[in-house]
Amino acid sequence: MSGNIHIERKKQMIQKQFAANLVALLEQENSVIGLAAGGSWITNEMDEFSDIDLVLVTKEKIGGNNDTMIAYAERFGKLLTAFTGEHVGEPRLLICFYDEPLLHVDIKFVTLEEFHLRVENPVILLDKTGQLGNVVANTTAKYPVREYQWMEDRFWTWTHYGAVKILRGEYFEALDFFAALRMMVLGPLLHIKNGGLPRGVRKVETSLGKDDLNDLKLTLAGYNKQSLIASLKNAVELYRKLRVSLFDHNVVLKKEAEKKVMEYLANMN
Repeated sequence: MSGNIHIERKKQMIQKQFAANLVALLEQENSVIGLAAGGSWITNEMDEFSDIDLVLVTKEKIGGNNDTMIAYAERFGKLLTAFTGEHVGEPRLLICFYDEPLLHVDIKFVTLEEFHLRVENPVILLDKTGQLGNVVANTTAKYPVREYQWMEDRFWTWTHYGAVKILRGEYFEALDFFAALRMMVLGPLLHIKNGGLPRGVRKVETSLGKDDLNDLKLTLAGYNKQSLIASLKNAVELYRKLRVSLFDHNVVLKKEAEKKVMEYLANMN
């Protein structure tokens, strides 16, 4: 047993050892102001499966320059491959895959001015002149939250879209629809209800109450018509329940769209 515990601890140290090596390297870099870590590092939830979310703050703008970002990353370890984060709307982000150890590292390249605009307060790993600490102390991190009205405006159209995919027999697209609905609407609302940040379905298995998690599980469908129909109706029921719990009178409900879609669902078979 003690040997297994030692192996587990060693695995968990991989990420922090990588970061420590990186700090030692960057301390000698005149172009670098500092380095910070976000994600599970902040909440001390890092485990052997965690990647590392790093923010590299430089004097000159590097973010968005693919060649320069990759040139930096190649010096940080044995880089197997890297690509930029346009798929998540962030060209300043470089997703890196390293070997020895095998590790996923996300590096966002920002200037000090850009560091002011952040979604969380990171753990500062390197701060050569105290500028990163000053920014964190005197500005506020703001996590992007979709407004409830944004969700209500879209939900019923999306639900009809999912229903049509099911009835047409496009089951793979219907399954993708459910994943998107959980990511953009149901997961965030459930996180908010449980006092968390609306991070899609990230760690819902451990962040939600038992009843909420069970409700979300009911939106998981199998590859067949009846399962898809049942899951769609469960998704609608969950959304309406969350709407009662979370929305206030400022949200304008799309009652006519809801009525028509509910009639449509009632006739699905």
